[in-house]
Amino acid sequence: MADGKMSVEEARESARAKLKGFCAAYKTCDGLDSRICQGHSYGSPIGMGGPGTGASFANNIRALEALKLRPLLIGPDFLSDTSFAFFGKELAMPIMGASVSGVNSFGGESVMGEAEFCRAVVRGCKAAASMGWRGDSFNYSPERPFGIEAIAESGGWGVQIIKPRSQDAIKLFMEKAERAGCAAVGVDVDGQGSYAMNAHAQPVYRKSISELRELASSTSLPFVVKGVMCAEDAEAAVEAGAKAVVVSNHGGRVLDCTPGTAEVLPGIARRIRGAALVIADGGVRTGYDVLKMLALGADAVLVGRDLVRAAVGGGEEGVRAQMELLASDLAKAMKMTGVASLAEISERVLWKAPDRG
Repeated sequence: MADGKMSVEEARESARAKLKGFCAAYKTCDGLDSRICQGHSYGSPIGMGGPGTGASFANNIRALEALKLRPLLIGPDFLSDTSFAFFGKELAMPIMGASVSGVNSFGGESVMGEAEFCRAVVRGCKAAASMGWRGDSFNYSPERPFGIEAIAESGGWGVQIIKPRSQDAIKLFMEKAERAGCAAVGVDVDGQGSYAMNAHAQPVYRKSISELRELASSTSLPFVVKGVMCAEDAEAAVEAGAKAVVVSNHGGRVLDCTPGTAEVLPGIARRIRGAALVIADGGVRTGYDVLKMLALGADAVLVGRDLVRAAVGGGEEGVRAQMELLASDLAKAMKMTGVASLAEISERVLWKAPDRG
């Protein structure tokens, strides 16, 4: 631990031991069939992997791997500025912690409770001048909203995403999020396919535009719709009042055989750009992946699995180290592709843009 700070490697080594049987904390988290997380039987808990064949998880990785960065090296010197404004909060990077919840689902409950996990993500992200989003799972309730409690303890430095429960239940969560001073609040619409919620008899529902509009209008916080994978849903979310739309297939954990997020992101961004923030997750492992997502039209990205491992392996310090590494690599990637600020990022940093057909 150099200078009293934990490194990403140290957090990962610790996570490897603590998550034995669920996640081997490989250097590359890629969803290959040979990985421990993908070794489940059909119908069994999915752990860190994906349902069925796990193709959606793997497709997130493959979609980003297919994109290559285009170096542009000659010109005046500059320092890349990665700063990002998010609903009135000034962040050091357009990278935030995804709303992954239920550390028990990942085998982490033996070494870390849910409240401790939420605190590690929220505090670690804040220490890196970023922001941690928090989610919802079967063991959450309006009476014990672990994520909201962690955000409140950190002075409202976080976003709360809620599963598509009943309207009344969601409103109760949102009221608590308001009192906690959350930066934003939203609904995880693809949570209707949540294994954990369904396995524990926690009903989740498909939401209509009018139901989403009702939720958006019932809170003073910016409303987020997360889990969109097609332009039609993105436009519906904006129509319902969403101030941010998260392009995501839930880390490949709710529906097998979907495309990778990076494959669908450009078309969605093109349809709603200017109407709402476009945020993306799915397969983001490095700052270079972040640049690719931004080049495809995202305003910001969310990072999930790597932060689970960082939190379990190193707590708040592990999360801080992971986020700072991502920001550092993003700044390097921006300089090497000739962009000094986030506003300058476009598809020109990519050797070949994906098919728009």
